[in-house]
Amino acid sequence: MNLKNLSEFLGFQTTTFEESPSPVAGRPLLGIRTRITLGFFICFLMALGITLISLYVVVLLKDKLHFLQVADNFSVEIQQARRFEKNYFLYGTNLSDAASHVNTALSILQANVLPLKGVIGKPNYDILVNHTETYQKLLENLQTVDKDREKAPAAQRRNLESDLRIHGGEMISLAFSLVQKERQTVEEMLQWSRRVPIFFLIFLFLLMIYLAHLLSRQILAPLNKILKYTQRIAKGDYTPEVPSRPYRDEFSDLLSAIDRMLEELAHRQEILIQSHKLRAVGTLTAGVAHELNNPINNISLTAHMLLEEYQEISAEDRKEMILDLIHQADRSRSIVRNLLDFARESESKIESLDLGALIQETSKLAGNQIKMAGVHLDVSILPNLPRIHGDHQQLSQVFLNILLNALDVIPKGGRIQISVAHEDPNFVAAKITDNGPGIPEHILPNIFDPFFTTKIKGKGTGLGLSVSQGIIARHGGQIRVSSKEGVGTTFTIILPVTTIPALELSPKSE
Repeated sequence: MNLKNLSEFLGFQTTTFEESPSPVAGRPLLGIRTRITLGFFICFLMALGITLISLYVVVLLKDKLHFLQVADNFSVEIQQARRFEKNYFLYGTNLSDAASHVNTALSILQANVLPLKGVIGKPNYDILVNHTETYQKLLENLQTVDKDREKAPAAQRRNLESDLRIHGGEMISLAFSLVQKERQTVEEMLQWSRRVPIFFLIFLFLLMIYLAHLLSRQILAPLNKILKYTQRIAKGDYTPEVPSRPYRDEFSDLLSAIDRMLEELAHRQEILIQSHKLRAVGTLTAGVAHELNNPINNISLTAHMLLEEYQEISAEDRKEMILDLIHQADRSRSIVRNLLDFARESESKIESLDLGALIQETSKLAGNQIKMAGVHLDVSILPNLPRIHGDHQQLSQVFLNILLNALDVIPKGGRIQISVAHEDPNFVAAKITDNGPGIPEHILPNIFDPFFTTKIKGKGTGLGLSVSQGIIARHGGQIRVSSKEGVGTTFTIILPVTTIPALELSPKSE
């Protein structure tokens, strides 16, 4: 019978692995690159807005400064015209000079129509031009009257003088008020422009804080989450991590990829467990075959004796021989049942277990191998130990693997000691110590690596300790090893205790 037929006979089940759909497949895509690009684009728009506003303010300042310069020139010309006007009324001179300055002032206004209208507005510009033109006409009328003083009535001269003073004062007052208003506006704009660098620095500081927060929240936080996820995986916890964000990004895709990798690893881990279990079953089968020979030989001898000497044997002896046949048959069935209980494949069944009882059952399962190796086994179990939570079959496989490994290296007459005791209030520890040759120090870090073995070719697969470590990790425990060459090796299996009451379990079917 080959291994494939043996696995079918023992009840091993083969499982197929199907890739499950990603939990974030239907979520909208919003990648880190997109978010960072969008953030910098918004910052660019804000900086562009501030720059455009600053350029607009500079243009306004330029126009207002140009207006102030034009207004100063206009005011100077009007003031000169008013001074010459006063000289004329006091001394009768400089009337032509007054007219010349007014013409210059009017030319200044006409040469800067658009800039002035843009700053002070069309109504104010029209009023100012109207006063200036009226003042100019009054001076022209006054020059006409001055040429013919004898014919011009005195009242006309007085009216012209009064109108000149009124319009001249209006021009000066309006020009002064407009200049003062624009100077105040320029001062306010200059103050605002002085504040802009401060506001911009504050904005840059807040922007840096925002970007730091963005990088921390959007990049570092998921990286830390993935780091904790990998640390959890390293401890043997393969529970998938489902992304909590309502959208999909590079990190959620990475988590999905890790989850798919874990599914594949779990599948391959099951294959490793099956492979090593077949090896263990093969080893046990050799021992079981030897163990079965004794009761089968006894059954055969007793049956032949009963057949050949049935008439000569008393009824009491025949009964005793039949009872011996039943006893040997029960012994054979018990051996086969132990093998099937170990090899039968089923889904993981987590239950409340007595670690001491489990180790004693496993020791009995390997009892024939221990006898054949000529090794003494001492089992010491501390009473009243708390129960553990786990899969009976998988934990039995772990302890059987370590026992078989020890039997492979211990010389005849060696000793194996198993002790079960408290590790601390939350854990119990089982220590398996042998007095074999020990493990070299340079090999010790590699013994849990898959396919690493020091046995001769064809004797070992290098999977036993690797599979055992995975099983214990899934149970929330640890395997520790210490060894010294020429003295021996100690494996310590630490498992968490359970606070769940013992479960009422139905016996396994044969």
